[in-house]
Amino acid sequence: MAKAQLMDFDKALEMFEPVIGLEVHVELSTKSKMFSSAPNPAYGEAFGAEPNTQITPLDIGLPGSLPVVNEQAVRYSIQLGLALGCSIAESSRFARKNYFYPDLGKNYQISQYDEPIAYEGSVEVELENGRVFHVPIERAHMEEDAGKLTHVGGATGRIQGAEYSLVDYNRAGVPLVEIVTKPIVGAEADAPELARAYVSTIRDIVRALGVSNARMERGNLRCDANVSLRPRGQEKFGTRTETKNVNSFRSIERAVRYEIQRQAAILAAGGTIQQETRHWHEDTGTTSPGRPKSDADDYRYFPEPDLLPVAPPAELIGQLRAALPESPAAMRRRLKGEWGFTDNEFRDVVNSGLLAELVDTVRAGATPAAARKWWTGEIARLANAQGVEPSSLVNPQQVAQIAQLVESGELTDRLARQVLEGVIAGEGTPGEVIEKRGLRVVSDDSALLAAIDEALAAQPDVLAKIKDGKVQAAGAVIGAVMKAMKGQADAARVRELVLERAAQ
Repeated sequence: MAKAQLMDFDKALEMFEPVIGLEVHVELSTKSKMFSSAPNPAYGEAFGAEPNTQITPLDIGLPGSLPVVNEQAVRYSIQLGLALGCSIAESSRFARKNYFYPDLGKNYQISQYDEPIAYEGSVEVELENGRVFHVPIERAHMEEDAGKLTHVGGATGRIQGAEYSLVDYNRAGVPLVEIVTKPIVGAEADAPELARAYVSTIRDIVRALGVSNARMERGNLRCDANVSLRPRGQEKFGTRTETKNVNSFRSIERAVRYEIQRQAAILAAGGTIQQETRHWHEDTGTTSPGRPKSDADDYRYFPEPDLLPVAPPAELIGQLRAALPESPAAMRRRLKGEWGFTDNEFRDVVNSGLLAELVDTVRAGATPAAARKWWTGEIARLANAQGVEPSSLVNPQQVAQIAQLVESGELTDRLARQVLEGVIAGEGTPGEVIEKRGLRVVSDDSALLAAIDEALAAQPDVLAKIKDGKVQAAGAVIGAVMKAMKGQADAARVRELVLERAAQ
């Protein structure tokens, strides 16, 4: 496949106005699936189960099997709709979305179409430059997830070049809420960042509600990014593409930016944009064609005949509304004050997409400063090197334990980094890694004094310099002691002991 031509991003914006739309799929953390009693593999022990073991006849489309609505999934969907500022429908209904694909055993998906559970909302999103957007929500509707295909024999793990594909129906029927925005105009050069920040805000919302684990690396939260361009001064929207199932914040931003540049190059050359789905390739930072994108009419929606409309009582909606947590925007304002971060420090945290991890880490016992240091520093560095989300490497409880060990003096920063590496490598809890690797700080002054005396003996002039008031000369001894102790000494304590020796 020929490499796509790209236009310079700034030049593309001079010629065209970007219009984006975002569809975020949130897997709900119910114990069972949307319409069957099978365990929900997005929740608890069912995650990672052997293929095709978490299924019922309904999940694989066997004749005679009938769906039953998961009440908890409906409650979660209402909560999410309310948190998005949506109106909740007095009555909504399910529909059959008809299309053939191997991971849909029934050959249709039970979804919602013209009568969603929630509609007409808005989400406040703040960008790195301080610009605030109110992203308009068209609807949030309930549906079931499809199964998962594994493509075997190709070099990339994708369907292109594969010899055959295997289907796992464990995920088929997992409860989903799909959040669909209206077309977002006016973002201009901020469009890629806005897409990333919006999905990050959605994750913060669903985590605060407790309705989803929202782990992107597990597919609990996935985004389809729609992008179109229209020439400056034109009212009519351009033809859109839909980049499917982008599963990291960084990739969402990159995918939107790439599509703007790709489409601009095609349009400027007199070409036309194909309405299609596209695949995102993390390794190359490019998209490639998927299938022609169907319009709603092509899916032949009609009311699901086996399910009654969903009509939540007004009392239930009132109860769920009263129990809503504070909004992400309000929470950010509160946390910034409570944590004492500067504007730049707090903006760095928000832009990293790690605010939820910091909140959980502080809740687990770390100081805000320590939580920020570890998540946006060493953990983010390791995650970037591996091309994964930081939250996939370590959890907040483990980070809090490491931070507390540093705070108490049981670990130095250097040792703590080694402990972190061990935890990420699967060697156990921080305490277990410390024991296995022998990483605890040497707190025995006699052992430290022995190492100090040895270092002073090797550098006899240093002691005289310190006694003459040249305290900075102690650095050479401290470095030698730290090396001899393999980094397992507290440098501050070593310095105290060196100066005590010089005073004798």
